[in-house]
Amino acid sequence: MQIHQLKPNHTSKDRMIVGRGGKKGTYSGRGGKGQSARSGRKMVPIIRELIKRYPKLKGYKSFVLQDITAVVNLDALDKHFKDGELVTPESLVKKEIVRSVKGKIPPVKILGNGKISKKLIVERCKISTSAKEAIEKAGGKVT
Repeated sequence: MQIHQLKPNHTSKDRMIVGRGGKKGTYSGRGGKGQSARSGRKMVPIIRELIKRYPKLKGYKSFVLQDITAVVNLDALDKHFKDGELVTPESLVKKEIVRSVKGKIPPVKILGNGKISKKLIVERCKISTSAKEAIEKAGGKVT
């Protein structure tokens, strides 16, 4: 037996040629008619309703988180804290000057509205320049 005399055991099946007229024409084996051929809505109604609810905004909008920074004025600190006490976001929540947001303590910013006469130590809070000057003038510290 020579190499050119070898034959496979199985008979090879011809590839089906579709979409060229004759028995396997027109839709090329992809079916036709039915829902895909009808006019009107092509999507599942639930998905379409969700898409319709999205606001139609122009351009690219990046994801922006809501700012939950709590604002506290100097007169509130003067009213609720004693001389030499430590002011932190935790102590502000404990004294109910600031509310927790979804069970978490929000970042706090101290503004310079009002007067302060007590020596307070401020830690882990954002602070405006006027508030920092007022606290240091009263003998307090800002870290």
